[in-house]
Amino acid sequence: MNHQNPVTGLFPASPNNDHAWIRDNIYCILAVWGLSMAYKKIADADEDRAKTYELEQSCVKLMRGLLMAMMQQKEKVEKFKSSQNPHDALHAKYSSVNCQTVVGDTEWGHLQIDAISLYLLILAQMTASGLQIIFNLDEVAFIQNLVFYIESAYCTPDYGIWERGDKTNHGLPELNASSIGMAKAAMEAMNELDLFGARGGPTSVIHVLGDEAQKCQAVLQSMLPRESNSKELDSGLLSIISFPAFAVDEPNLIHLTRDAIVKKLQGRYGCKRLYYEPWELRMFENIECEWPLFFCYLILDYCFQGNKEGVAIYMKYLEDVMIKAEDGMKLVPELYSVASEDVSAEYAEPGSQSRIALGRCPFMWAQSLYILGKLLQEGFLAVGELDPLNRRLCSEKKPDVVVQVVILAEDTEIREKMAQHDIHVQTIAEVAPIEVQPAKVLSNLYTYLGRNKKLGLSGRKSRDVGILSTSKLYSLQDKIFAFTPQLTDMTRFYIASDYELMIDIFKGEINFLKSSWQNMLGRPLVVMPLKSIHLALDFVQAIIVKQSGLPNTEFPVCEIFVRFESYGCPLWND
Repeated sequence: MNHQNPVTGLFPASPNNDHAWIRDNIYCILAVWGLSMAYKKIADADEDRAKTYELEQSCVKLMRGLLMAMMQQKEKVEKFKSSQNPHDALHAKYSSVNCQTVVGDTEWGHLQIDAISLYLLILAQMTASGLQIIFNLDEVAFIQNLVFYIESAYCTPDYGIWERGDKTNHGLPELNASSIGMAKAAMEAMNELDLFGARGGPTSVIHVLGDEAQKCQAVLQSMLPRESNSKELDSGLLSIISFPAFAVDEPNLIHLTRDAIVKKLQGRYGCKRLYYEPWELRMFENIECEWPLFFCYLILDYCFQGNKEGVAIYMKYLEDVMIKAEDGMKLVPELYSVASEDVSAEYAEPGSQSRIALGRCPFMWAQSLYILGKLLQEGFLAVGELDPLNRRLCSEKKPDVVVQVVILAEDTEIREKMAQHDIHVQTIAEVAPIEVQPAKVLSNLYTYLGRNKKLGLSGRKSRDVGILSTSKLYSLQDKIFAFTPQLTDMTRFYIASDYELMIDIFKGEINFLKSSWQNMLGRPLVVMPLKSIHLALDFVQAIIVKQSGLPNTEFPVCEIFVRFESYGCPLWND
C-alpha cells in the first residue's frame, strides 16, 4: 500500500515509471482485498475494524481510479463497438498521477481484451463480496457498455496478456485463448449482477446475452491447450484454467493444459512465458527467462483444488527463488535470466546454469498473488471468500438439463387443426398474461441497455440474439415476456418457411441448449409458434403462383421463395 498513489489510487510500474497498467493494478490490489477479508474475520478490536475498512477502501479507490481513467475514453468504447479497430481500443495503461493517457493510440498494443475483462471480473467478485465500487447510473451504463466492448472477444484479434500480438514480435494482433477465456469469465460473472449490491434495483443490474459467452466457450475449447495461431503454449493460460477466471468447464481440458505448461515450460526459477519449437526463433531456445510469477498461479491453483501437498511443493519452489530485503521481507523478482557469460553452457546443457534476478523486485503482480497464496495456505482465507460468485465450481459435474418446449398455435384455426391429430395446444393469445414476441423484439430491447446521452453511449450494436437468450422468461414493467427463437422469424430469414429444414435446425438447437445451459439457472424454455404457412403450403403456393405467373406445379417451399424473389415479386410477409 506504500506504493499506491494517494490521489488516483493507482500503482505505478516502478518508482521511476508512473505508468499504471490496468492488468497489473488489478492483480496488485487482490492482496489488499484478500487481507481485508482476513482482517474482517478476526476484527474484535476497534483497531482491527479500522484496518479492515482502510484495506477495503484502498480496493475501492483503485477500482474507481481505473474506472475514471477508462471513462475519460468513453468515445473509444463507443467507436470500438462498431469498428473493432485496434486504434479505437481503450488504452492499456494510464498515468498513476492523474489517470491521463501516457502514450498515443498507435504507440502501444492497447487492444488487450483480457485486461478489460479482468477488470469486469474482479469488479463483479468485489461487488459480490460487499464492496461498493459503482456509485451512480452513469457508471452502470459505462460498465454495461464495457460488457458490449468485450462480447465479441471470440472473433476479435488482440495483443494478448503479454501485449505483443503474434510470437514473432511483429505486433500483429491475433485471437488469444487467454483473452477469450477471461472475456467469457467476465461476462458470466457480470450477468444479472446488481452493481449497487443489496441497495440496488432493476436499473443497476447488468445484462449479458448468454450466447456471447457460449461463443467464447466454443472457441476457447477448440483452441486449448494452444494459446493462439502462432503460440503453441503460454503460461498465461494458468489464469483462465484456474484463479481468477475459472473459464474452462471441461476437467480433462484443464488437466491437459496445466500438464502441458508444467512439462514444457516449468523450470527451476519459474515458468517460461511461451513455448518455442526447435525450429522457431532459435536464438531463445533453451535460454528463455523464467518467471516466478507462474509458481504463484500454481500455488493458488492447488489451493483451490484443496491439494495441500501441491501447495507445499510449489511454495518451496517459490520461496527458494525469492529475494530477502534488508528488513527480512521475502520479495518475488520479476524474472530470472541466464547471465551473458553462461549462455553457451546453458545452450549445451539446459538447466545447468544458475540464473540472475532481473527486472522489478518486488514484481507487484507476483508479490500480490504470493500473499494470497500464503493467506490461503495458513488458513486466514477460505477459497470461497476469494470467489464469492463460485466460479471455481464451473467444472463440477452438473445435473442433466431438461429442455422444455412449448408449442403455441398462431390462431384458433391452427389449434383446431392440431386437435384433429390429438395434439392439444394453446394459442399465443391464450397464454396471457405471458406475452409472446419474436426474437427481433428482444434484440431491439437489448439495444436500449447502456444508452446514456450524457456519456454519448448508444448501447448494444449487434442485433443478433441466440437460442440461449430466447429460452427464458423476462420481466419488464410488471409484464412477463417469452420470445420465440430467431430461427422461426420469417421476416429475418426465409428458410424458416421450410418446415422440414426448420425442424432439422431446431433439433440441433435443442441439443445445443442441453449441452450449453450448464452454468445458467433453471430450465431452458423454448417457445415454438406454429403458423399457418407450416400447415397450408398449398395456399402459400397458390398465392405465389398467382403473383409470379409461374406454372402451377409442385415444388419445395425453399425453391418457391428463390423463384419468387427472382421474378421481382414482393417478399413474403406474415
